[in-house]
Amino acid sequence: MKKFLSVLTLLIIGSSAALSAPLTGGVSEIGHGNKVVDAKTNAPIEGALITIPQLGYRTKSDMNGAFALNATVNGETIMSVQKEGYRPFSITIDKNVIAHPMVLGIQKSGTFDVVIDDDMVHLGDNTYSKESANSGEFQLKAVGPSYTKQFKMTANTLSYNNYLIIGSIIGIDTEMARKMKQNTITTSYSSPPEVFFNGRKIAEIKLNGDNQKIKLPKALIRPDDINEITIQTGINQFQKARVDYDDIELMNLTIQTEEM
Repeated sequence: MKKFLSVLTLLIIGSSAALSAPLTGGVSEIGHGNKVVDAKTNAPIEGALITIPQLGYRTKSDMNGAFALNATVNGETIMSVQKEGYRPFSITIDKNVIAHPMVLGIQKSGTFDVVIDDDMVHLGDNTYSKESANSGEFQLKAVGPSYTKQFKMTANTLSYNNYLIIGSIIGIDTEMARKMKQNTITTSYSSPPEVFFNGRKIAEIKLNGDNQKIKLPKALIRPDDINEITIQTGINQFQKARVDYDDIELMNLTIQTEEM
């Protein structure tokens, strides 16, 4: 993937900058090394777990929220930040992003937040071109072309707007992703991954990126009962001899609420 898009803005300020506030769920440069802070108070967060799953890299922030990133990052890959009491956060990074000190602002968990999965998941069939978005970074084996997870939502959530948040997703090879130069494939493209909530299709994901936000239709929510999310990867639209699933990886799936 040559470029990646994010629902949030990623702000990289020149190295001469003395100070800038961290973006909520995003990145800014502060000039004093990498840090994890509370997005609301800007207070440093000790003991946050920072991982780059595709590289097997793990570290924790110190009492000042600071952390070292002693990993060799070439192509775009996912970095995750997790801390008890806070929403899981991830961002797609590359060597240009980590060349600058980063401040990662993470948000406290909401009362009705649900963490569906904070691990990385690989969907597809383990067959992909080197020109595919992020193919050089894939490390996990595919669990298959689809992923399903069940979770409970309380009746209280009906008083709010509820969203499925996909922290980061890479590997998508749709026609739109190709046009945005997120891969270098020239001869084909795949249908977009589809998202289903309680058996109904609610979204298609056409681009790679971070913090992708999908509203859950209130009429489909099962209050005080088990609900289900399914994500199904796309299919190569130019492969006729067999079904060729697009290989993608995603991380940090949560349900988050907002005031109506």
